[in-house]
Amino acid sequence: MKEFEMLSALMKRGADFLQVKYPIICGAMTWVSEPNLVAAVANNGGFGCLAGGNAPTEILKNQIAEVRKLTDRPFAVNLITIAPAYQEHLKMLADVKVPYIVFAGSFPKENEIAIAKATGAKVLCFASTVSIAERMVKFGADGIILEGSEAGGHIGHVSATILMQQVLFKFANQIPVFMAGGMATGKMMAHVLLMGAAGVQLGTRFVMTEECVAHKNFKEAFIRANARDAVATPQYDSRLPVVAVRSLRNKSMANFGALQLRLLRELEEGKIHRQAAQEEVEKYWIGGLRKAVIDGDVDYGSMMAGQSVGLVDRIMPIAELFNELLTDGEATLQEVKAKLQ
Repeated sequence: MKEFEMLSALMKRGADFLQVKYPIICGAMTWVSEPNLVAAVANNGGFGCLAGGNAPTEILKNQIAEVRKLTDRPFAVNLITIAPAYQEHLKMLADVKVPYIVFAGSFPKENEIAIAKATGAKVLCFASTVSIAERMVKFGADGIILEGSEAGGHIGHVSATILMQQVLFKFANQIPVFMAGGMATGKMMAHVLLMGAAGVQLGTRFVMTEECVAHKNFKEAFIRANARDAVATPQYDSRLPVVAVRSLRNKSMANFGALQLRLLRELEEGKIHRQAAQEEVEKYWIGGLRKAVIDGDVDYGSMMAGQSVGLVDRIMPIAELFNELLTDGEATLQEVKAKLQ
């Protein structure tokens, strides 16, 4: 990486940890981060995460085998802790043995991290607050993905700029911390590396690649969207907790509000149990995502996207995306160096 000499020095820690050329992670996106995309990212020097989502265990096992046929590079399997098959997924990985496991959704228990590490895998956990980061480090996580609320999909409530100051500055010397949420340009990547990050995770930018299987309608909606169009779902009442989801405004987003109001009425009237109501909320987004990503229904599907959607305007090959990120990142570091002389 002589042509990226300054950037290479800052990326070394994250690259060594992930055993890749570039510590640029393609986040796990249900229906999007399938074997072909994961392998394409890996074969271009980055780090792909296979989305476990709500897949039946045997299908996830087959997808892991498919990734291994397409690449001999390291990758991760992303487990959703609130998925119905979560415990089965975790048990299956003890036999399949993948090099990295990423916990997402809610937060894993200490014994679940121990089970994952016992397979020989390195474990990464998400954090959206300083207290969660502290807990994950205490539980034995090998790395942290620090995700700001700018991200797409299920999100926390704290922005990346605050998390950098609360968590990145505190933990960067203790454990590899990868920044996520709003990461979309080489310039931003260079600056978070300067602040101590081991690498970055991108999602929206990888949707906008030729190798991504997402429907053309899905990608074209991203091109048309502005940053302000990617909004987080509200929670109307604490009796029906809603993990915020950031998606593009459409009819499905409007209908989600109506769903919450209906479920709250039914809770008040004793027509539905709280757990059943919660499951309806989760199923709404799971089913809607396939409708949008695979079927191309951008009106009634779930258009999960980060606010960085306002920074994308075209589809490109993954190789071109990496070249752009690295070239712009190196140029940014040269600019910083010139300002300091």
